[in-house]
This record gives sequence, structure tokens and C-alpha cells, in this order.
Amino acid sequence: MRVVFYDEFVPGLIADDGSVVRIDRLRPGHEHPQDVLVELITRFDDLRDDLEQVARRGGGIPATEVRLRSPVPRPGKLVCARGNYRENSQREPWPLDAFLKSPDAVIGPGDTVRLPAREHPVFHHEAELAVVIGAEGKDFGAGEAMAHVFGYAAFMDVSARKGLGRQDGASFLGKSYDTFAPMGPCVLTRDEVEDPHSLRVRYFVNDEPRHDYNTSDMEHPIPELLEFLASIMTLRSGDVVACGTNHQQIGPLQHGDVARIAIERIGEFSVTVDDPLRRSWARKIDQEMARRVRQAPT
Repeated sequence: MRVVFYDEFVPGLIADDGSVVRIDRLRPGHEHPQDVLVELITRFDDLRDDLEQVARRGGGIPATEVRLRSPVPRPGKLVCARGNYRENSQREPWPLDAFLKSPDAVIGPGDTVRLPAREHPVFHHEAELAVVIGAEGKDFGAGEAMAHVFGYAAFMDVSARKGLGRQDGASFLGKSYDTFAPMGPCVLTRDEVEDPHSLRVRYFVNDEPRHDYNTSDMEHPIPELLEFLASIMTLRSGDVVACGTNHQQIGPLQHGDVARIAIERIGEFSVTVDDPLRRSWARKIDQEMARRVRQAPT
């Protein structure tokens, strides 16, 4: 199933006929759409049969007539794997590492990434597969990890390089500007993805190809990544774990760009970029960053 929010954060499904149908069996009175998603996740086993019938029946609003929102409006935690791809090489894996990104940075399809007026050398795009946590868990093993996955979404990790704090790349601060975490177009439930480590991830800037890689290149697969994170923190329903990116096609984002991510099975969505300072960079792949990340760990 493809779980979405649309218009004024109405919960829904993308039906088999491509229309958007409302989910009506959730309790009213939630203060935030994220609470609606958490209820859906926690009650999903009980609701599944009814939701599958709704999806098969279809007959909802044409998708072109609704405004899709982020399918995870404000995750309790947004955890991002650092690197986590072999970069199309045979080098030894880098040690598993991760960082937090502000949940307030989340936006959805058709929204605008707003580059801050603060000076930075460049703003990069990173295309990633995101895991949406289902059942809450702590200190579980890799063999149990996939039982804690609710589904998957496409995720853009926008990164401001340097310029904030004592760091050489992009810190929590440089990753956490409002609008720097576009997510969409849906949460595709786990049962719809036979192998999340065999998905093509693509990214385009003004229809120019940038990222194009397969999740089979992942250094630390999802069970290992979730086991590692759960040894540190409790993973709760509705949290998001982004699985990292292949940096070989990384490049800049700048004013006026239309950025689009597409992940096999999950779907695609676009955002625009606005910069009050109208800065610009060479429209090319950042070969220096690609080379640096491709090197073997020391």
C-alpha cells in the first residue's frame, strides 16, 4: 500500500487505479498529522484488510487534483546514515556512522527548498532511500530488524557545506535548515518491497541526470543499520532512518532549480529551490567530493 497525506494533511492511500482515496477509519481529534500516521502504523494489522479493499476499489480523487504532502509530516527522530555506500568501488567499508537531522526540516512534494542567507561554499543534493519505523524497539538484533520496518519513502538530504560550527563537511546545523529534508511521495509499506537492497535511485536537477545508483551498493544493509541505531536509541513508530547515498553523482542546488528524485517501486516527486542571495555554482558533478568518499577508510 501507498500511504499519503494530501491537501490539508488528509490521510489517504494511492489506490490501484492511481486515484487518491481518504482513510476514514482513524480516530479524529489528533493535534498533528504525525499523530495520525503513528495511529495508522500501530493499528495497521487490524486495518489492513479494510485498507486493501479500499485500495483495490479505488474511485477516489484523481492524483493530479490533490496536493501531496510529506507522508511523514514530522518524525520524532530523523536519523541519517553517513555515507554508507561503496561508491561503485571494491574498497573496504567505512565504519558505520550516523547523524541526526532536524525533523522540522521535512517538506513534501511540490514544496520549496529555501537556501538560507547565511554564507556557505555550496549546497549539495543527496538522494536516499528512507526507512519508516513501524514497531517500537530497542536493542534488537539484525535478524529482528525488518520486523520494525513499516515502509519506505524517497528522501532528499539537502546539505549546506561548511560555514557553521567546527566542521569540514556538513554538520547537524548545516543539515538542519528548515526545508532541507524533502520526503515523498508516499510511504510504500514493507510488504510491497521484496528486496529494499535492489532498488534503483535516481536524481535529476532541471531534468539533468545526477544520482543514479542501486541500493545493492549499500555498505551496511538496513538490518545492520537498524541494529546499530537500536543499540543507541529507542526507535519509535514514525521515526525515519535515511540509508545514506552514493556520492559519485553529487552536485549543487541553486536558485530556480527543479530537483526530482525517483526510486524504483516507491515513485518520484519534485521540489523547487529558492535562494534570496541568487548564488550560483558550476553545474557539474562535484568530482573532488566523489573522489574523497570513494577512498578507502584510514
